[in-house]
Amino acid sequence: MKAKSQNNSSAFEKFATKVSKAAGSTTAFIGAFIIVVAWAVSGPIFDYSETWQLVINTGTTIITFLMVFLIQKAQNKDSLAIQLKLNELVASNESSSNSLVDIESMTEEEMVIIQKYYHRLSELAKKDQSIRTSHSIAEAHELHNRKQEKNKKSTPKKNTKTSTKITSKNNTKK
Repeated sequence: MKAKSQNNSSAFEKFATKVSKAAGSTTAFIGAFIIVVAWAVSGPIFDYSETWQLVINTGTTIITFLMVFLIQKAQNKDSLAIQLKLNELVASNESSSNSLVDIESMTEEEMVIIQKYYHRLSELAKKDQSIRTSHSIAEAHELHNRKQEKNKKSTPKKNTKTSTKITSKNNTKK
């Protein structure tokens, strides 16, 4: 029973994919354009009657209604494939943040929090005047903190070394 259900689903997926690809083709556009032109040209023949108008309205409504579902099905499959590929890239790169794997299942509020972290990362990169200094939020904070510590430590040391050198030179001259 399950195997039959999976085969039907697979057949529908294949059908939806083929139809959505065909609907987005130049041939489909030209075909639709020819139908509209033929309908417009036939207007005088049918004396622009209500039936003549109803034919195009009904035809386009039905096609649009069905195409929405077919295109959405194909789009869902493509979107899932892209998300899985991105998850693989994030998970396989040791420098990237694994918190982004499966982010599509997070709530919008959780995504806003992550967006704020990336905004902070951008601010840190602007302060460093380089966007190539880090690979993740955690690494960016760590690197930024190390740079600040290094700058704080090196500034007093330079003055100390300079004064020590001056003092030792003065002592040597005496």
